[in-house]
Amino acid sequence: MTTSDQHDEKDKNPGEFSTSEDWLNFQKQIDSLAHVLERINLSEYITYLNNPRRMLLLNFVNGLVRGLGIALGATILAGIVLIFLKKLVFLNLPVIGGFIAELVKIVNAHNGY
Repeated sequence: MTTSDQHDEKDKNPGEFSTSEDWLNFQKQIDSLAHVLERINLSEYITYLNNPRRMLLLNFVNGLVRGLGIALGATILAGIVLIFLKKLVFLNLPVIGGFIAELVKIVNAHNGY
């Protein structure tokens, strides 16, 4: 690149395009960006962020639903474990029976029985 070419590039207005091909590439990039922004619903997200009451309400409801889901999930899991342990007790396995007997002794000793 010669000095005069570098000088011409510096003097060129950044808003101007040297060829129509540059302009078409720029338009394609703008169209692509607009398509991406439409796909991610940016306008709805900005509206959501600009309304603090709605944002707080939605986050509160989201937290309630998550807490309820965790509580229900833990309850169901604990129920399944208890059913499984109950079936193991009825099988009267020596290892598990001895383990449960030790637990009963420890609990009784702790409670003063």
